Amino acid sequence: MINSYPQVMTIAGSDCDGSAGMQADMNTFFARKTYGISVMTACVAGNSYGIHAAQPLTTDFIDAEFKGIADDFKVLATKTGMLTDSPTIDVVAKNYRQYDFGPLILDPVIITKHGAMLLEQSAYETLKEQLIPLAHVITPNFFELQKLADMTINDEADMLTAAKKLQAMGAKNVMAKGAHHETDGLTEVKDLLLLESGETVWLSAPYHDTEHINGTGDALSACITAEIAKGQPVKTAVMTAKTLVNKAIENELAVGHKYGPINIWELA
Repeated sequence: MINSYPQVMTIAGSDCDGSAGMQADMNTFFARKTYGISVMTACVAGNSYGIHAAQPLTTDFIDAEFKGIADDFKVLATKTGMLTDSPTIDVVAKNYRQYDFGPLILDPVIITKHGAMLLEQSAYETLKEQLIPLAHVITPNFFELQKLADMTINDEADMLTAAKKLQAMGAKNVMAKGAHHETDGLTEVKDLLLLESGETVWLSAPYHDTEHINGTGDALSACITAEIAKGQPVKTAVMTAKTLVNKAIENELAVGHKYGPINIWELA
């Protein structure tokens, strides 16, 4: 039967070294036995040492990508990644409202896992206004959670308060990642899942001291997307993603000289 195989979509930038962005999403979709479709928003030139150049795509081209997909495929769930600027975010929100691309898993690429701001303030405000209300699941890292909730997070109670603030902005389910930037004596990373029902689930995994963590957030949100497309409830999808991504970090790949990718084969 046409379009009976589970199809999922990523709206993201292309990372030429394959460790993150659209490439990490597509590899994760493949590992989780879903068919991956992509809307490219930007092209990034870089390697394991860092990013050297980036080129956003035009909104007209992004519009054409969306229409091409909507005219032919049945997308059951979608995730976002790098959205670069306000015009890009606006065109993504417009198309998501226009077409049925399934539940939206919003990976808010606002701040790096090391705390560096990635979006200009105007684009950040656009993301808050346009995309958070559309999010079925939002997956902020520790710094993004603090920024979006406009508060300092010191403990688990603060994490829960911040997650509730994101729900008040319109996100149905919040998968908030715990701190792992202060590594002295750190043995575990604890994340919070706040479900639409109000149920809270704490997800704990061992901390692995490695520089091969590129694509962690991409793979996590892509795995959640794939599992939801296959019919899993949010709680199961998030727990599956957390377990598999932790394995992918633990069993690292010897790829790249500096900040390498996670082991995508562990997601299968």
